Amino acid sequence: MRGTVSKGMMVAMNKIEALKKTELFSPLSATELKVLSDACVERRLSKGETLFTAGEEAKGLFVIVKGALRAYRENTEGREQVIHVEKEGTTIAEVPVFDDRPYPSSVVAEEDSEVLFISKSDVKRLCFSHPTIALAALKLLASRLRKTATLAESLSLREVDQRLAAFLLQEFKDKKLKKFKLPTNSIIAARLGSVREVVSRSFAKLEEEKLITVDEHHNVTLLNPEGLLAHAGK
Repeated sequence: MRGTVSKGMMVAMNKIEALKKTELFSPLSATELKVLSDACVERRLSKGETLFTAGEEAKGLFVIVKGALRAYRENTEGREQVIHVEKEGTTIAEVPVFDDRPYPSSVVAEEDSEVLFISKSDVKRLCFSHPTIALAALKLLASRLRKTATLAESLSLREVDQRLAAFLLQEFKDKKLKKFKLPTNSIIAARLGSVREVVSRSFAKLEEEKLITVDEHHNVTLLNPEGLLAHAGK
């Protein structure tokens, strides 16, 4: 497990607020959140820095305080497939906390990030003493399973340009903008289970159909929301 350990990086109130934002720990009382925050270990990661790799011993989960983390797997050829991306107010690496197995994917910082580490023993203790936490964990794990099923369906049944359309729709929705700067085509390819050249051709196809425009600075603008939705097969 990597990342820079920092003591005193955040004041106690900020740690409590970060925990309270998560689906997993929001049911706790103020007193319980304070106790949990005292047990958290704070970490900073620079953009591109690895938090842990697939197969490492899982010692706990992480709360994302700031930034974004990308979970991915690599195939035998070294090509990356993104499983999911988590941002501020969410948790990551919950599954191995409950099945006592290694981390199932590698996780890297998509941007400069801050996280809180919580040990498996602390999480399990909370689940035993607070059934609402256990129920929240079940809901969260079910959500992860649905997302994985959706990813598998997309990779097996949809063309790359359809996956790209769906990816862009979600980004427009998340950012609440009709124009934003895209990551590189290599990064997008990793999320879509494709390669850079095919993603470039897919962008060209969406532009030809006047669904989007992409300028020389790699900023994408949404022109036809309904058309992009139809192209994605939603």
